[in-house]
Amino acid sequence: MQIKLAASDYDGTLYQADEIRPENIAGVRAWRVKGNKFGVITGRDYGMLVPQLQSFGIEFDFAVCNNGAIIFDEKGSVLWQKCIPVPLLQAIAQEPCTQSSLHFAFSAAQRTYICHEREGSWIGREAKKWKFPLQKIQEDGISSLQDIQQFSLGFETAEESQAVSEVLNREFGEAVHAYPNRGSLDITPAGVSKRQGIEELIDLMKWENPEIFVIGDETNDLPMIEAFHGFTVDSAREVIKARARASFASVGAMLMNFLQA
Repeated sequence: MQIKLAASDYDGTLYQADEIRPENIAGVRAWRVKGNKFGVITGRDYGMLVPQLQSFGIEFDFAVCNNGAIIFDEKGSVLWQKCIPVPLLQAIAQEPCTQSSLHFAFSAAQRTYICHEREGSWIGREAKKWKFPLQKIQEDGISSLQDIQQFSLGFETAEESQAVSEVLNREFGEAVHAYPNRGSLDITPAGVSKRQGIEELIDLMKWENPEIFVIGDETNDLPMIEAFHGFTVDSAREVIKARARASFASVGAMLMNFLQA
């Protein structure tokens, strides 16, 4: 029997205005009760994601985090990961264009490391609110980091994030890719994307020819939206809607639509 596989972006898609709406919670439950697979695919770390999912009562079959750089099963075990070499982390941190970032955040499987934190950074505030593991280091401690899948920056405007992404992709594009997402900027190993994350997941789970439904609202979602003829939400920017098959009022609305199909 062909399984139905749904993968939703988190921020701005499943999670909007500081909540997961009741229709999304109900939609995920109804989807999974029928034996279908549901998971979140996000630029967030696992530790920044799961406490919120648990708080809203969202159960999942997988989590693809750090824009596809690490994959977890439903129990939180790491199935696959791809990391950025430490010398490359150091080189990016020393680039003049990154110095205006509100923080340097480094994602490992079980915790996030942070330094270069400035007024306006949201990482510490989120960590305190949701009690996810955050370890402060000095910038000279970057050389001691291990198994980092993502290097994240934060800026006051989406325009600044976009501009820095263009510089980093030009200077380091053979080794990493920088994904702007509003004021955030996520840097992952080259070849990593949400499309690749889903493909790796399917291979790892040995799901044969699943029917795939993806939904997201930002630039880093486009690789999966375009590859799997996916969807967006009504609140997404027009440039995203133009490249999606259709838009839905919510993730729950998409799930219920295809549950009944």
